[in-house]
Formats: sequence, C-alpha cells, structure tokens
Amino acid sequence: MPRGKIKLENYVESLSILEPNGNVDAKLDPKISDKDLLKLFRAMLLGRRYDERMLRLQRQGRIGTYGPALGQEAASLGPAFAMRQDDWFVPSFREPSAMIYRGWPIEKLMLWWGGNEEGASPPEGLRDLPICVPVASQVQYGAGIAWGCKLRKEDHVCVTFVGDGGTSEGDFHEGLNCAATFGAPMVLIVQNNHWAISLPRDKQTVSQTLAQKAIAYGINGIQVDGNDILAMVVATREAIDKAREGEGPTLIEAVTYRLGVHTTADDPKKYRSEEEVEHWKPKDPLARFWKYMKKKGLLDEKSRDALEEEISAEISAAVARAEAFKPDLTEPFYHCFEEMPNHLRAQYAEFQAYLDSAGMSESNSGAEDQQLSRNIEAY
Repeated sequence: MPRGKIKLENYVESLSILEPNGNVDAKLDPKISDKDLLKLFRAMLLGRRYDERMLRLQRQGRIGTYGPALGQEAASLGPAFAMRQDDWFVPSFREPSAMIYRGWPIEKLMLWWGGNEEGASPPEGLRDLPICVPVASQVQYGAGIAWGCKLRKEDHVCVTFVGDGGTSEGDFHEGLNCAATFGAPMVLIVQNNHWAISLPRDKQTVSQTLAQKAIAYGINGIQVDGNDILAMVVATREAIDKAREGEGPTLIEAVTYRLGVHTTADDPKKYRSEEEVEHWKPKDPLARFWKYMKKKGLLDEKSRDALEEEISAEISAAVARAEAFKPDLTEPFYHCFEEMPNHLRAQYAEFQAYLDSAGMSESNSGAEDQQLSRNIEAY
C-alpha cells in the first residue's frame, strides 16, 4: 500500500467581521437590529464598568480575590446573545458580561467573589451553572449536560467556556472527546487570551491554532476574532444551529487578550511586557464596538454619557444590596444530607445556641430556618 496523506473530513475556519477602526465586512455583517445592537453595547459597557468596580472593591478589601475580564467581554457576550434563554450556560470565571446579560443579578456575582455561596445559586428560570474556577472542569460538566439534553430528546444546547490554559488539562480532552463521540449538542468556546496565568500560549502547545484540536475528535473548529462582537455572534449562532439540528458539537477558539491581571493576586508585569499589552489595546472589543455604533449613528458622546451615568447608578445600587445582604450562617447544615442525622442535629443546636448568645441569629430569610425546624421536628 503506498504511503500518502490522509484526507480528513473535518476542517478549521477563521472569522473576523468588525475591524478595530469600526468598519465592517458588509458581506459577513449579521444585520443585527438597531435595538439589539444598543442592547449589546449597553451590556458590554455594563460588563466593563462592573469589572472596574469589582477591581476597586477588591483593593478596598470589600470582596475577596477577583478575576477580571478586562478586554474579553465580546468573547462571552456574543455567545450569550446567540443563545436561547432556555439553553444551558456553563461559564468559567471571565464571563460576567454574559452572565449579567442572561439575567444574573449583579449583586449575586459580587456575593460569589465575596465568598458567599448565595452567589453560586443560579437565578430561578435560568439553566446556568455558577462561576467555575477549577481549570477545565466545566468542560466535563458541559459535555454531560449536553449529552443529557440529547438523551432526553430536548432541543436545548449547552454553551461551555474554558480558557486557553484549560486546553492543556485532561478534563478538556475527555470532555470534548465524550461530547464528540456521543454527538452531544455542546458549543465549546475557548477564550484564548494568550496567557494561562504566567504561562504563554506558545509554552502550552505547538498547535498552530487551538481550534484545530477539534479535528482530533472528529468535529469542526473555527478560530474567531474574540474581540469582535459581531463575529462571535455569527460563529456561535452557526454552531448552536448545527448542534440543535443534531449535528454534534463545535469548538470555537475566541482569540482575545487579557488586558489586566489574571486575578488580583497576580502581577503580570513580572512575566509579560508593556509593549505586548499596548499592541492589543487598539483591538479592545469595547472601543471597537463604540466606533461601529458611532459610525452607524446609533450613539454619540451625549447618549453614551447618559448611559454611563445610568450604568454607574445600577452598579452602585447592586453594591449596596450585596453589602446589605445578611447570610444565614446555619445554611451549611441544610445541604449535607436529605434528612439530618442525629450528630448533625446536635451540632446545629449547639451552633444555633452560640449564634443566639452572640446576637448573630438574624438571617436574610426565615424560609430556610422554617424548613430546618421541620427537619429537626421530624426526629
């Protein structure tokens, strides 16, 4: 048998629509309505201002460690716009723009970063998972959810996010292989921001693209300008439509850049140059979208200033609600067992007595206390 090259069925494409100067490729323009464009711009601006406020709150000691999404807003907001509300959304931790767009109250995200588990409870009616920091673990969650949708013969799609560093983890490969093998309706979006904390992308893999990793699992991949909101909408729409029609998963590599720190516990000046950051600033997704909106005549300086004031007030109100939240300190007792065993019941009583003596019994809601009382009475 002669030696030759194997022709692979699957392929990788690239996509960019909106240029950094705000010009658009008319042939690829998704023709989003003016109303939706204004909605998208507001959501991106809100995500940016939320991110900036969170950074200040962390520096003031008012929340814990925070992972900014500065410069990566389009990579998650575009997919959120392309999804149906009843689709599944599985984030990593740089998707606040998308989460807020899908209906997560801002104060819930603030509570999560403040260490309160109330921030991990998805709003009622959303098929969303909470923020997920363990690297690439969410890929397996997404694959499992998507497979479950297929088994139940539902037409829901699961959109899952991971970073470029996550593609070096076994969870990424296992989850992607599983989704591909079972033809699960998953859209996997890799936010390639070029840095896995301090490890550059070229030290993680010698693959020319991350999108081509899809071919190894028998599915198609596409490399998208992740700072281009229009391209992210188009690529995700196509992938979602394909998944919904039973044609399996797609891998989208969103090429973006982390303009800020990895987290507030990080100092990027120790491992990357200022010249590199300056190179990416003109590609900022918010600045690019702003130029596009001005050229279309949908926004001007005056209307943007009004939007900025509105958003600032919205975020300030969310901060006030988050900081006024009174957690139920006995909540961990509710979730260990379906029926509370005697030893845990005794611990609860002891802890409650301590809270009473310290004047700390007041909680945010009495509903959980009433349920716990019923559980205790059952014994």
